[in-house]
Amino acid sequence: MRALMLKLEPIIWGLFGGGMFVGALLLPAFVLVLGVLAPLGVVTLDTGALFALARHPLGRLVCLVTIALPLWAGAHQLRHIFLDFGGLRYDGFLGALLYLLALLGSALGIVAVWNL
Repeated sequence: MRALMLKLEPIIWGLFGGGMFVGALLLPAFVLVLGVLAPLGVVTLDTGALFALARHPLGRLVCLVTIALPLWAGAHQLRHIFLDFGGLRYDGFLGALLYLLALLGSALGIVAVWNL
């Protein structure tokens, strides 16, 4: 299992980097606008226009990237936190479990975005 994890490491690091980028730049803006400013009435949002934007192919891609990439970043960070606390013996199992959960979350995100 560990040999497979080492072969997949460059791909996982790429997903981690993309997830950190999205998590640092896009998610705070989404949370600020949709979770704080819109409920307070500072920003008026037309839900029909937002739904139309989310149904556009490029909008679907943005929604999917916003869902999936932070999952991969979180899985990678949790794996390395576990390694920092001395979990090297269980690295293969835990890494596979965390990345499988990220893959499952990404698949659920694809289904959710497809059904918009």
